[in-house]
Amino acid sequence: MSTTDFGKPDVIVVGAGNAACCAALAAREGGASVIILEAAPIEDCGGNSRYTAGLMRVVYNGVDDLAQLIPDLTEEEKKTHDYGSYTAEHYYDDMGRITQYRTDPDLCEILISRSFETLVWLRKKGVRFQASYGRQSYKVDGNRYKFWGGLAAETWGGGPGLIENEHKACEREGIRIFYETPALSLVINDDGVVLGVRAKHKGRTVEIRSRAVVLACGGFESNAEMRARYLGPGWDLAKVRGTRYNTGLGIRMALEAGALPYGHWSGCHAVGWDVNAPPFGDLAVGDQFQKHSYPWGIMVNARGERFVDEGADFRNYTYAKYGRAVLEQPGMFAWQVFDAKIIPMLRDEYRIKQVTKVRADTLEDLVKKLDGVDAANCLREIREYNKAVRTDVPFNMAVKDGRCTVGLRINKSNWANTIDQPPFEAYGVTCGVTFSFGGVKIGKDGEVEDTAGKPIPGLYAAGEMVGGIFYHNYPGGTGLTSGAVFGRLSGTGAAAYVKKK
Repeated sequence: MSTTDFGKPDVIVVGAGNAACCAALAAREGGASVIILEAAPIEDCGGNSRYTAGLMRVVYNGVDDLAQLIPDLTEEEKKTHDYGSYTAEHYYDDMGRITQYRTDPDLCEILISRSFETLVWLRKKGVRFQASYGRQSYKVDGNRYKFWGGLAAETWGGGPGLIENEHKACEREGIRIFYETPALSLVINDDGVVLGVRAKHKGRTVEIRSRAVVLACGGFESNAEMRARYLGPGWDLAKVRGTRYNTGLGIRMALEAGALPYGHWSGCHAVGWDVNAPPFGDLAVGDQFQKHSYPWGIMVNARGERFVDEGADFRNYTYAKYGRAVLEQPGMFAWQVFDAKIIPMLRDEYRIKQVTKVRADTLEDLVKKLDGVDAANCLREIREYNKAVRTDVPFNMAVKDGRCTVGLRINKSNWANTIDQPPFEAYGVTCGVTFSFGGVKIGKDGEVEDTAGKPIPGLYAAGEMVGGIFYHNYPGGTGLTSGAVFGRLSGTGAAAYVKKK
């Protein structure tokens, strides 16, 4: 295949997920001609974005702001339901607290201050949003929904719907996507200016020239060798929630060009994931291998012991770090335990066919069914937990209710329910890696910076490639928002750079 088949693009975007599409659309909006190179085949395209539920954390000051994203909201819905608000101050507080105040202040400000305008921009590009009734709200006072946790909006059709609509937008704007075309390296001249990429297409290595390149092809979470090297021993055995194509190639390309490694390289987004899930994500199941109702029950390890405060905070603020906690347990697994009071309220992912589940009418029988667990110790742990629950405090899923335990080695801070009403159910989980936190340093226009803090001419980055935003943990729904914000930023920056040349 000759390079002429790719045309003469001003900007090459590497990757075809949410961040990449936003970069391509923004660069096109800025007057540049754009092509996208996607490593995956068309049936598995879209990176990790396609495997998500589509939740996006965004600043909104009330239902009127939400209506700009979700014009289908009826007047009755606006009057009946409590959508709350999620102010910029609240967003800053969450990002600071969750990352132990390590998040890069400049990148954090860009993320938060441009979140709402970027989602409005996406809607104008054809992305549809809907209220996240299913997972981020609870019924209170009859049929009235109350939203919580700062996540009131999600993309229509989840991750697959987001990618479908973004790819349609690219097609409408003349942005061609080349599938099964992984980028291998950057083309750089003697002055350090990026002039394009070398890629593989249909088994042949090709050189594609351009005037700028945006790297938006994910982190290294799908690369077992890099996980073990940077995240630590045992991480090569973790399961991958999403695409198999995020192998860190984009990061390596940038580092070889002199980019500054930046952010939390030994950190990642990792959740509780079905213990028998496949090694990589399955689009037919999507994100349903996750098991995120743990705040309402307890988790026990192979020793039969609880090992985290399941009710430390809303699920949105703990789920991305508890995968690591599970990985650190003996055998790298745990069981989530619930009783009849909670089973009807479990999230939909607990009801899929591909689930590792046991059920029993007595606790004695249940603990014997927990594969790999010290049954006697587990029964003792559950009974001690039951005795420690403050049953005088009302249980309320919609708020941090303070219904806690007292006197335990690890107390539960909220939503502590006794596990004493049959039938009992338990679900086996392990660690599922979503994305790595380490990446490269970018500037205010999305340009990749070198180790001296200077921009690498013609090189931009977005999405999981960007380091410095997340440390230790992650507020749920921020990944897609970050991808969109910094994708748009880098695409706009690349188009402006092209104009100046």
